Amino acid sequence: MFFFKKPSPVGLSVADAVQQAADGGLLLIDVREHGEVQSTGKARGALHIPLMRLRDMADRRHPDFHPLLADAGPIAVYCASGGRSAHAESILRGLGFDPVHNIGGLGHWVQAGGAVERI
Repeated sequence: MFFFKKPSPVGLSVADAVQQAADGGLLLIDVREHGEVQSTGKARGALHIPLMRLRDMADRRHPDFHPLLADAGPIAVYCASGGRSAHAESILRGLGFDPVHNIGGLGHWVQAGGAVERI
């Protein structure tokens, strides 16, 4: 009979993301639509790239490549609940970005003490 140790959780906690973003050691990307960001604001300092534009804006070969991604270290993505940010994480990893973390939704950010800014 074999006993397997439960794997330890991988990834970045939202609280750690809040701290790392405040320290400048993490690029935070909001992948929600423009209307959502206008309605609720976004995490302070987050780069807003809607999910439908992410593939182009994160591809170094594309003319719409966002310059803030050129030297990106760790990246954390969020949306409203975590579903779209899971897709965004996959897109970014497929384009060679690492590490990339899905931290869920804006509400998770706020619950962890993260600040919100209106645009």
